[in-house]
Amino acid sequence: MWTLIGTGVGVAFLYSAVATIAPQIFPASFAVDGSVAVYFEAAVVIVSLTLLGQLLELRARSQTSAAIKALLGLAPKTARRLREDGSEEDVELSQVRVGDRLRVRPGEKVPVDGEVLEGRSNLDESMLTGEPVPVEKTPGSKVIGATVNANGSLVIRAEKVGSDTVLSQIVQLVAAAQRSRAPLQRMADRVSFWFVLGVGAIALVTFFAWGLFGPAPSWVYGTVNAIAVLIIACPCALGLATPMSIMVATGRGAASGVLFKDAEAIERLSQVDTLIVDKTGTLTVGRPAFQGVVAAASRHEEDVLRVAATLDQGSEHPLAEAIVAEARRRGIALGSATDFESSTGLGVRGKVDGRLAAVGSTVLMKQIGVDPAPLLAAAEGWRERGASVVYVATEGQLLGLIAVADPIKDSAPPALAALRAMGIRIIMATGDGPTTARAIGQQLQLDEIHGEISPRDKAELVTRLKAEGRRVAMAGDGINDAPALAAADVGIAMGTGTDVAMASSHVTLVKGDLRGIVRARELSTATVANMKQNLGFAFLYNAIGIPIAAGVLYPAFRVLLSPMIAALAMSLSSVSVVGNALRLRRR
Repeated sequence: MWTLIGTGVGVAFLYSAVATIAPQIFPASFAVDGSVAVYFEAAVVIVSLTLLGQLLELRARSQTSAAIKALLGLAPKTARRLREDGSEEDVELSQVRVGDRLRVRPGEKVPVDGEVLEGRSNLDESMLTGEPVPVEKTPGSKVIGATVNANGSLVIRAEKVGSDTVLSQIVQLVAAAQRSRAPLQRMADRVSFWFVLGVGAIALVTFFAWGLFGPAPSWVYGTVNAIAVLIIACPCALGLATPMSIMVATGRGAASGVLFKDAEAIERLSQVDTLIVDKTGTLTVGRPAFQGVVAAASRHEEDVLRVAATLDQGSEHPLAEAIVAEARRRGIALGSATDFESSTGLGVRGKVDGRLAAVGSTVLMKQIGVDPAPLLAAAEGWRERGASVVYVATEGQLLGLIAVADPIKDSAPPALAALRAMGIRIIMATGDGPTTARAIGQQLQLDEIHGEISPRDKAELVTRLKAEGRRVAMAGDGINDAPALAAADVGIAMGTGTDVAMASSHVTLVKGDLRGIVRARELSTATVANMKQNLGFAFLYNAIGIPIAAGVLYPAFRVLLSPMIAALAMSLSSVSVVGNALRLRRR
């Protein structure tokens, strides 16, 4: 970036130094009014104006890192820890350990990530999720560090501290994304290399053209104009065009609950034309509620629930939680489960009180040789109402089925409508049965529905769509979504999901809300447009400036560009590019 300026200033200074020390070595054609002109003042002013431009640019660039500064400033400095004897003490945040009980009083910030043990209150999570509506917290609810407690007193147990907290991970993700390079930037870097060589050639042509064919003092004109070409063509604006946009966009996204893994994810998301979404936790709340149980002939509902809940104690799936909760609500004593095995996307198997048992989909039942036919009609009835159905079997015999429904998120319909308005085709891929999938899909007016699909099938669906020439994004929140998230052009993980899903993704939505995809898409589109504007501006500036500096206007208008004016124009072009990038903060 500084090659051209350094060359121009160096030529001006060395030329002037030689002209001062040994003017007699110059031909008469270099003389102006009997002496050889010197350009010390031009060299000094060029350096001064360049440094002034750098100061203006750094001041503007400091605003692009305001998002990280704001995030770092969110964390409280102290926490109120409860001792074993019931007394309380204020400690530095660095002294908080996992398992500590902390009190959060009204108006205070939550010190670390944790779980509510006592109390009830509303928390303002807008600074991390972008959602302005306070979220109610009760015992058992998860809280995020740096969010603001409204009107109630809470006692929480610290679960994540230091660099493990959501806030720290957000800061790390934003910083890493701001350091990454977009494909457009790599293209600009390659162009800049050849651009510098080309400008050097243009400067030489300018020098000799003026020296050989220009008016007296021709070689003086040649020197001054060649220096002006070198100065005004400095590709500072070209080098700043994309990184500035990326820095502002990643910071703006973090403030809205959208975390980009790198600059390439921003650019890719703007090109997506197909979105695959999981159902549970993405389109639906992710906290299914028990609907009903149907026992097979000569079986009892309590037996079905007991076997399913005993086995599901070892599962992390939301459906399992609903089943276990219902069994406990009914006061059913659970047995002991051993040899637990989870078949991702299909169900779970193991031994309940020493007897082989399985809970899962039709596919799982067929794999273990159990015929679900006796309960197919009952299952279809539940599925037509949008419920998910799992079969329960012991010792190769069908025991019954359990229906669990997961309500659709209130935010899903308007978010999907906004995505469709952007021209995005929306496909649902879920492990639930085809009837349940169709019931949900029809409610949400989805373009394509795939039910009872395994994690491998999801990844293959992504691969097939990409082979058809589509730009595919995948949104999910579970372990079973990780292969498809990694295979997609852009993987979008719900921040409320698993760490595996978030690690496999390119974009993370802190809130776990589909409206975050709308925000991410709008921001990526605006960012790519902003980068192209900056690149276009930088190229246009040079396309106009270089010919003027070379003297193409002199024959018609007697206009030449002073190297000092060229330095000022070069500096202002860099500042203008940064200023244009800062407009993204208002998205």
